[in-house]
Amino acid sequence: MNRFLRLFRFGNGVMGILGVIIGAFIAVGTDIGDHVANLIIASAVVLAFMAGGNSLNDYIDRDIDKTAHPGRPLPTGEIKPKTALATGISGLVIASVLSTVMMSAAATSVVIIAAVLMVSYELFLKQRGFAGNIAIAVLTGMIFLFGGAVAGNTEGNIIIAVMAALVSIGREIAKDIQDMSSDEGRKTLPMLIGARNASITAAAFFILGPILSVWPLVNGMFGWPYCIVLAADAIFIYSAFIIFRRADVSQRMAKIAMFIALIAFVLGVI
Repeated sequence: MNRFLRLFRFGNGVMGILGVIIGAFIAVGTDIGDHVANLIIASAVVLAFMAGGNSLNDYIDRDIDKTAHPGRPLPTGEIKPKTALATGISGLVIASVLSTVMMSAAATSVVIIAAVLMVSYELFLKQRGFAGNIAIAVLTGMIFLFGGAVAGNTEGNIIIAVMAALVSIGREIAKDIQDMSSDEGRKTLPMLIGARNASITAAAFFILGPILSVWPLVNGMFGWPYCIVLAADAIFIYSAFIIFRRADVSQRMAKIAMFIALIAFVLGVI
């Protein structure tokens, strides 16, 4: 694969675009066709943002990646650090300017806040363990808020954004528990409070998401196919229990549950 596509993590960008489209569909349903032009612009914003964020990440982590990810373009020497830094800054600036010039105030606000949070994460929050987990989780939830803002309606997207953020915190903690053996010296939550206490914390977030998911069922926000979310909830609860023995399994199952939850939201709108 091209060195710059690897630097940008192009696959992550495609997933980001998919998240925005899903967010827009949740916001306006089958009327999404009326927002094709905005979605094309939003896709360009997402690609620029993800390329910038991942390039900045590789620049910041260039020394760590010599052992953690030796195959990435900076450790292999395919891309110079100053090139990655310039690309990272340019990507985030392009995303911010493009949204400011061509999108609504609501969509622009989401992009600008996300850009500030991304830079803060790379420069400060990443080294602060739990604060970094929260930052990544908020960025995950903001994808769906952005999709709603692109379509001009964020009301129905707030709950999915919050749910995504909650379970993402649990998954980020689970990943940190899994990586404890290689995180010596880092201030991750498991390193600070121990694996068991971190597991309790992650389990709480895995359970909070399913609790919140019941609200649309109670108030009739979505159609009956949304009941599929109960399958996702069951997997999240399983993740909460298994994390005490297998953090690796827990975070993988949580990822599957997040995918099923997205399907439930989409089908609930139809």
